[in-house]
Amino acid sequence: MTASMGGLRQVFLDRRPMLLRLLTARLGNADDAEDALQDMWIKLDGLAVQPIADPAAFLYRMAANHASDRRIAGARRTVRDDAWHGVQPDSAEQPDAERVLIARDRLRALEATIAQMPERMQAALRLFRVEERSQRAIAAELGITVSGVEKLLKRAYLQINAARDAETSLPHRPAIEGGSDRD
Repeated sequence: MTASMGGLRQVFLDRRPMLLRLLTARLGNADDAEDALQDMWIKLDGLAVQPIADPAAFLYRMAANHASDRRIAGARRTVRDDAWHGVQPDSAEQPDAERVLIARDRLRALEATIAQMPERMQAALRLFRVEERSQRAIAAELGITVSGVEKLLKRAYLQINAARDAETSLPHRPAIEGGSDRD
């Protein structure tokens, strides 16, 4: 029996219950089988119009291939999702709001300290710590010796540490100005 596209659609509709059972058995889930049948119906619209010698066998093979493709895609999705969840931090590892605010304040203080440094010191620090260049490469770029780069970096670190120490030694102010600790 040879079928055209209109005939193939009719064979699909006639064999739909059997195709659904086949897909349910292969996919292990009636909902996935329904989705696969819907995908098959849409795919039938995209097929070139040509006679098919055994339309039922064609549809069963199409269903089996579609089920295999969906199982492979599902397995890949599971592996990808498991890998993604495996690298996500636990809720206990997430910083709380207070820690985030403290870190932002420290970053602003560090940026302010760096902004007060001489330009050449800023450049050496940025090239070494941010761009991860060697001291020799920094010396060549700035036109100074490696010893000069070492001295710039040492002074930069001393300024950063002094600013950090000064900040941590400040007494903490109450959250609300003029507020009382007693209620």
